[in-house]
Amino acid sequence: MRRAIRLALVLVPTMLIVPVVARGEPVAAIVDTNLETGSRQIRQFAFDGDAETFFASKENLGVSDHFTLVFDQPVSVKSIAVVTGKPGPEGTGKLKTGVLEVSTDGTTFTELAKFADGEAREDLQAKSIRAVRIQPTADQEHPLTVREFTIASDPPVARFEYPVEIAVDCSDSPELQEWADKVARLCELWYPRLNEALKSDGYKPASYIKMRISSSYNGVAQAGGGNILGSSKFFKAHPDDVGAMIHETVHIIQHYQSRKNPGWLVEGLADYIRFFLFEPGKIGPINAKRARYDGSYRTTAAFLAYVNDKYDQSLISKLNVLMREGTYKDEVFKELTGKTVQELDEEWRESLKR
Repeated sequence: MRRAIRLALVLVPTMLIVPVVARGEPVAAIVDTNLETGSRQIRQFAFDGDAETFFASKENLGVSDHFTLVFDQPVSVKSIAVVTGKPGPEGTGKLKTGVLEVSTDGTTFTELAKFADGEAREDLQAKSIRAVRIQPTADQEHPLTVREFTIASDPPVARFEYPVEIAVDCSDSPELQEWADKVARLCELWYPRLNEALKSDGYKPASYIKMRISSSYNGVAQAGGGNILGSSKFFKAHPDDVGAMIHETVHIIQHYQSRKNPGWLVEGLADYIRFFLFEPGKIGPINAKRARYDGSYRTTAAFLAYVNDKYDQSLISKLNVLMREGTYKDEVFKELTGKTVQELDEEWRESLKR
């Protein structure tokens, strides 16, 4: 029996921390499907603007299955096109029998076009649409392969510029399955914003991440090798601490290879993204008497925020690039601000006393 993969963010209020989109900006989309991904051909590849990537389901497509794009808000759609089948002349995996459906409210769907030779397309006259769905009308003898959705709308629907899928493993903590699924979806939703904050030339972030919740792990959470490990004991006691998983997702994005990078800065930068981008205002008080710039985690995050705001508002990006290149040295603070890291530390701690 297939486990439904619901990607819509139906979260408890304390977990619903979604990126804020300014008016006029592209509208975000999420994938809603009951199909399990096969061979790491992730769901978001179906709407990433790259004709060479594609989503592929693990199992053959059945008449009760669906693959749906849901928009954050209704958009005025001019045209929709969907191409199924793998790239290449053979185009294997095309949907043979099915329809393309649309919904104005994200719940009730009506037929828009039939698939022919694996494709469906239709021109609309600025119709308000909230969701578009691929719906088979008969069982298929192969998995579903979706190469690309193309949607012309006003405002535009943002493609998945940083496509990612976070696969959840709660095999030894099944009671946390629903919680972990929601957290993984939240991390996916924030993945573009996190990557934008830490982008650098030539760097391509991971598109597939494993998140395992373990009953034998006694820490809080950790990341390494493209995997995130969380403690079931901790998250049972602290289910609202989803920022810890955002922190670990940042570590996956950092992808630093050099052992020369100081741990205090690696952790501090990840906590900066957590506390000043994901959940601003939740960092808590910093003790001026005990604080040091290299105190790591939220202490270093507060220090970085002070220097970033006062001296160089691209400081975080620059530090990230240097650590990704393996060329970071403490002297860079002098180069970027005109003051040594020790001088900045004293100034920052003095500001905490006010």
